[in-house]
Amino acid sequence: MKKTVTVFRGDGIGPEITDAVLRVLDAAGAELDYEVYNVGAKEYDLHGALISDEAFASMERNKVLLKSPITTPVGKGFRSLNVFLRKKYDLYANIRPAKSNHAVKTPFEDVDIVIFRENTEDLYVGVEEQIDADTVYATKIITRKASQRICRDAFEYARAHGRRKVTCVHKANILKMSDGLFRDVFYQVRADYPEIEADDKIVDNVSMQMVMHPQQFDVMVMPNLYGDMLSDLASGLIGGLGLLPSSNLGEEYAMFEAVHGSAPDIAGKGIANPTAFLWSACMMLEYLGQMECAARIRRSVDKVLEEKLYNTPDIGGKATTKEFVDEIIRKL
Repeated sequence: MKKTVTVFRGDGIGPEITDAVLRVLDAAGAELDYEVYNVGAKEYDLHGALISDEAFASMERNKVLLKSPITTPVGKGFRSLNVFLRKKYDLYANIRPAKSNHAVKTPFEDVDIVIFRENTEDLYVGVEEQIDADTVYATKIITRKASQRICRDAFEYARAHGRRKVTCVHKANILKMSDGLFRDVFYQVRADYPEIEADDKIVDNVSMQMVMHPQQFDVMVMPNLYGDMLSDLASGLIGGLGLLPSSNLGEEYAMFEAVHGSAPDIAGKGIANPTAFLWSACMMLEYLGQMECAARIRRSVDKVLEEKLYNTPDIGGKATTKEFVDEIIRKL
């Protein structure tokens, strides 16, 4: 029986890569039906709402969302729709795997890092207060409950996937109460996983270590803001944001999205790289138990990347999005 999933087409390159990914999923024989909605800035301009009531109802009915990039205004306008969805549906675990592909050359080899980013609190709650014309306070929120569940998910993932180590990233030397709580909870949870190595590192040191010796990192777990920053850094190690997928998981709902933004500068040019979004869709297939379909897609993408004849410009090629996807489908 086919599983129905909700699809948000997004802004910028969002509609282009959404159509590309759905083509590949259908060609691979994914047991899926789709309820597709336009969302984001353009939808807001046309109808006064970023997400329609029908789109929300679909998400709440199907409980699985494949979401393409959505533009967020900088410094004004509405807050990030991604942040809103994560809070609304308690999608507390943001999982971002960054793995080297030998077909995409970078100065770094054998990178295989999985970042677990707590998704619902920290500075991302957006609690700000205008004290006076020249002063703004922002509130950082760290709770025991949220820290426990993201740390436990990281260790559970490590155990299930044969990973050797989990690293906690923090700034507890300065933020002794908030990041201190996160670090303390990490080691409390670790006691239930004695077979897995555990360590902790300060976030600024991690930033340096990731670009000097990234192979030392395996699974990493951290509060929200650090996760946002370091996952983008991790994408640079493997060839760019066009290669970094993600899942956002809660107890009831799941959302799958590429880490990159809507790239309005190349929207409509037909050169967007759909790989990160396609691999996010593979994470969705695996979440739904469709392992072989996901594996077939991953193998096909790897072959196309390795041959280099149909790669998009961001990874050193000259192919269009359509040419890239057509070749993936031929490999299928």
